[in-house]
Amino acid sequence: MSFTVGALACSACAEGPRRIVIVGIPTTVEDSGLLDALLPEFQRAHPEYRIRYLSAGSGQLLMLGARGDLDVLLSHAPRAEEEFMAAGHGVLRRWVMENDFVIVGPPSDAARVRGMTDAASALARIAVAGALFLSRGDDSGTHRKELELRSGAGLAAGGRGYRELGQGMGEVLRAASDLGAYTLCDRGTYLNLRGTLELEVLVEGDPRLLNVYHVIVVAGARESEAAHASAEWLTSEVGQRAIAMYGTERFGQPLFRSYVEGQALRWDPSTSK
Repeated sequence: MSFTVGALACSACAEGPRRIVIVGIPTTVEDSGLLDALLPEFQRAHPEYRIRYLSAGSGQLLMLGARGDLDVLLSHAPRAEEEFMAAGHGVLRRWVMENDFVIVGPPSDAARVRGMTDAASALARIAVAGALFLSRGDDSGTHRKELELRSGAGLAAGGRGYRELGQGMGEVLRAASDLGAYTLCDRGTYLNLRGTLELEVLVEGDPRLLNVYHVIVVAGARESEAAHASAEWLTSEVGQRAIAMYGTERFGQPLFRSYVEGQALRWDPSTSK
């Protein structure tokens, strides 16, 4: 299991002790750059709290939440989240934002999947071609989506050309670029790292590739008030605006849709090339 641990320092908040809230963040939120955009905004709204975060796959974060090691977490593994809530490990779950998954690969596209809109069939074609495919292999939301798509195509994980890395999204994308491999990733992380990668979006537009993030307040959180404040801020008008604006200046488009936008208009890949 691999984690990134960090804390937000804020010189403007140094006037006295602050309560520490421990937040679980999927690696896609960190690697897309969204985390760096949101943390200072939250800290300005709530200087009484100090954020300490752990970045890992959603499956690992849910496990840590069930164990009581987190106060609040973001996740993009809906089925696992529902099981988490049903088991009584969470007291609040709210839809925060969405983007989509895409299959990326080398420009040469030896498996000839470019332009396909059926992601499961594309994975099957990559497997039949024996092309190198790098899997997160870490029980993350992205890994779970990959396995779900493989199941839909009657494919098992493994076989010729299939390799599990057990790493975060950024590391897997960099490895795929170096090795000329295919992988499934979230669009936000790909766009944030695109300038450093020799990879192109080859498969997109399948409705099954919708990537939804929820915030969950953990039952028995040590800092319950801070955990609820975090969830409230993410779903507030200010938090939703910060999410919707992220990426517009640098990329000319948002990397995520806020909950409100997502409900009004489903993710349209044609606007995010």
